[in-house]
Amino acid sequence: MMAGARFWRKWTFWHWVTAVSLLVLAVVLVYPVGQLLIKSFVAKDGGFTLKNYVTFLSKRYYRLALTNSLWVCTVSTIIATAIGVPMAFLLTRYRLPGKPLIRTLIILSLLSPPFIGTYSWIVLLGRAGIITRAMEAIGITLPTIYGPRGIILVFSLHFFPYVYLFTSAALQSIDRSLEEAAANLGVNGWTRFRTVTLPLVLPAISAGALMAFMSALADFGTPQLIGEGFQLLPIAAYSEYMNEIGGNPGMAGALSMGLVVISAVALFLQRWVTRRSFSMSSLRPPEVVDLPLGRKILATAFCYLVVLVAILPQVVVVVSSFRKTKGPIFLSEFGLDNYITIFDRVPGAVANTFRLSTVAIVIMVIAGLLMAYVITRRRSAATAALDVMLLVPYVLPGTVIGIALVTAFNRPPLVLTGTATILILSYVIRKISYTVRSASSVLTSLDPSLEEASINLGVGPVASFFRVTAPLVFKGVLAGAVLSWVTTINELSSTIILYHAGTITMPVAIYSQVISDNFGLAAALSTILTLATVVSLWLFNKLAGKDSGLLM
Repeated sequence: MMAGARFWRKWTFWHWVTAVSLLVLAVVLVYPVGQLLIKSFVAKDGGFTLKNYVTFLSKRYYRLALTNSLWVCTVSTIIATAIGVPMAFLLTRYRLPGKPLIRTLIILSLLSPPFIGTYSWIVLLGRAGIITRAMEAIGITLPTIYGPRGIILVFSLHFFPYVYLFTSAALQSIDRSLEEAAANLGVNGWTRFRTVTLPLVLPAISAGALMAFMSALADFGTPQLIGEGFQLLPIAAYSEYMNEIGGNPGMAGALSMGLVVISAVALFLQRWVTRRSFSMSSLRPPEVVDLPLGRKILATAFCYLVVLVAILPQVVVVVSSFRKTKGPIFLSEFGLDNYITIFDRVPGAVANTFRLSTVAIVIMVIAGLLMAYVITRRRSAATAALDVMLLVPYVLPGTVIGIALVTAFNRPPLVLTGTATILILSYVIRKISYTVRSASSVLTSLDPSLEEASINLGVGPVASFFRVTAPLVFKGVLAGAVLSWVTTINELSSTIILYHAGTITMPVAIYSQVISDNFGLAAALSTILTLATVVSLWLFNKLAGKDSGLLM
C-alpha cells in the first residue's frame, strides 16, 4: 500500500496528460479500427473467415474498384506534381508580376472541398453545362466530364497546391552557395537542377505528392458525383456498409482495410524515396532574379493559366449561387432566392457545421497543445507511443474512420451512433494531428530555459507552461488550428456515414442537393462554406500577424 501511494505521489500533471491521452486515443482510435479489422474476419454466423478478403481479391467488381483507385490516384498525383513543381520553381526563383495574388489564389483553390469543384465542373462541362452547350452551338463536341477523366481533372487541379506548398518552402530554404558552386564547375541549366537542386527538394516534393495521393484516395464526393459507375474503393466501402446495416459488415471492413493498406504502402514508399536526406545551413537563400522578356511572358502566362483554371470552380459557384433556377436549369435572372430557400429548408446544416466544428476545434487546440508538449519536452516510451498513435489518422481515409466508429459504438456499453458526439470525435481524430505537429515544431525550436527561469522564480511547472510557454507557441498552435478548422468545416467523407437528420452539415447538404439536381441551392451552400473558409484565413492572419505566411 505504501509503495503504491508513493508511486502515485510521484505522478505529475504531465504524467496524467500522457496517460489520459493514451487512454482516450486507445478508446476512440485504436479500439474502433481494431473492431473494424476484427469484423473483416467475421462470417455472418459469427465464426472466423477469410471469405471477405477472398471475395475482395477474386470478385471482378472489387478488383476493379482497387485497380481504379490506384490508377486514378497515381495519375492525378503525377499530374499534380507536374503542375506544382514548376509553379513552385517559377514563383520562388523569378520575379513575376502579381506573385502575391497567384500565391493567394493557389491557397484558396486548395481550401474548398474537391466535391465543390466537382459540382462546378458539372455546371461548366456537364451534359447541359455552360461550356458544353456553347461549344455544341458551334459544332464542337467536348469529351464528357463524367468517369475517370473528370475525376482525374478534379483531383489534379485541386491537390497540386500540396506539391506547390511543400516544394516552394524547400526551394526557399536552399543555400544558394550549393548551386553557385555547381555553376562555377560549369554545370548549368537543367543539369544543375537535376543533379543539385532536385535531390535537395525531393523529400518535400515526395511529401506533397503523398498528401495529394492520400487526399485523392480518401475523397468520397468527387467519384460519387461524376463517377457514373466508375467504382473506387471509398465508394465501394460506403455502398457495402450502407447495404449491410443490420447484416454482415465484414465486406465493408475488408474494403476499408484495403484503403488502409494502400495508404500505409504509399507512406512507406514516400519514406523510402526520402531515405537519403540532405541538410543545409540556409544562410544564403536563393536569389530572386529576372527572366528575359520572352521567358517571363511564358512563365507568367503559365502561372496565371493554372491558377485561373484551379480557381474557376469557386468563381462558378459564387456566380451560380445568385442565379435563379428552374429545377436543374439555371435561368438568366439573378436574385437571392437560393439563399432564402437555404435558410428556409436547411437552416440546421449551417448551424450544425459551425457548432460541431467549433466544439471540435476547442478540443483540438487544448488537447493538441498538451500532447505536443509531452511529446517534445517529456520524452519517454509512453510519449513515443503517443506520437506513433497520432500518425495513425494519416493512413485512415474518412470513410474508414466513419465505418470504424459506427462499428465500435453502435451497441452498449457506449452507444454514440446517431449523436453529435460521434461526429465531433471523428473530426478530432482526423484533424488533431495538424495542431499537434504545428505546436511540436514551434516547441522544438523554443529554448526551454525560458520556462526553467519561471520555475526557478517559484512559479510551478504547470503554471509556468500556461503563463510562459503556451503564449510563445500560440502562433504555431493557431496555424495548425486554422488548418484543422478549415478542413473540418469542409469534411464530407466521414460525415456522410455518421450524420443523421439532426446533425446534417453543409458538406452533406451540398452533396445531397447536387444528387437531387438542386444546383442553385448547392451553389449557395458552397458559397457560404467558401466564405467561411476565407474569413477564417483572414482572421488567422489578423491574429497571427503578417508574417504568418499562410496567404503569402
